[in-house]
Amino acid sequence: MTITRKPDKLAIFQVPKPMKGPIHVYYQLENYYQNHRRYVKSRSDQQLRSKDYKDPVAVIKSCDPEATSTDGALIVPCGLIAWSLFNDTYAFSVNKKEVPVNKKNIAWASDKNSKFGSDVFPRNFQKGGLIGGANLNEKLPLSEQEDLIVWMRTAALPTFRKLYGRIESDIMASDEITVVIQNNYNTYSFGGTKALVLSTASWIGGKNNFIGIAYVAVGGICLFLAMGFVVLYVIKPRTLGDPSYLSWNKEDSGYSH
Repeated sequence: MTITRKPDKLAIFQVPKPMKGPIHVYYQLENYYQNHRRYVKSRSDQQLRSKDYKDPVAVIKSCDPEATSTDGALIVPCGLIAWSLFNDTYAFSVNKKEVPVNKKNIAWASDKNSKFGSDVFPRNFQKGGLIGGANLNEKLPLSEQEDLIVWMRTAALPTFRKLYGRIESDIMASDEITVVIQNNYNTYSFGGTKALVLSTASWIGGKNNFIGIAYVAVGGICLFLAMGFVVLYVIKPRTLGDPSYLSWNKEDSGYSH
């Protein structure tokens, strides 16, 4: 289920069919190139992992242009990716009853444990010349700032979804969902669009049309090539040559003891 984002701060709709919890809440961005070379490189993985990493020259070089605050202090986390952190928020109610959104464990465990340090805390964040997206809680280590961790796993395509949270309860058909939207993130300046997506997952995962289409396409190509080999090498096998030249005559060879 997709709700296209508009400037309104309130969206009301009816659920067309039952949705069994947990219901995944995604925000979707279009025409947003997180794979841009300069954008992808604007981060410091060493800084994100450990508080002991203190190389201001390397940090400034890798995180330019968002490496230092207006007074010259290093920004943690630095770089354009962190600076542009998505900051729209959503509040849900079902049949006028508030429904909480669980924002725990929305990031990959490998990212939390290996890429973001439990001893690294935000400093001087969003205190540069321009304010980007969301702020961070300076009392929480980066390993617990899961919105940031999800955002910093950059997308390969210009249209992408990122997990915002989960609604743990079931929602029945014809239930009325009200979404209160704080529309903070500016995508209008570059012609981007935003959408809110509610999705469930089965035992084989969530819906992904691209993977299914790719599997069918690759399978069809393999089948076509296999049929081609059958025609060439089974129905019309290659004609064998004269094997007599393989025989070896001791006298003709001139071999002698």
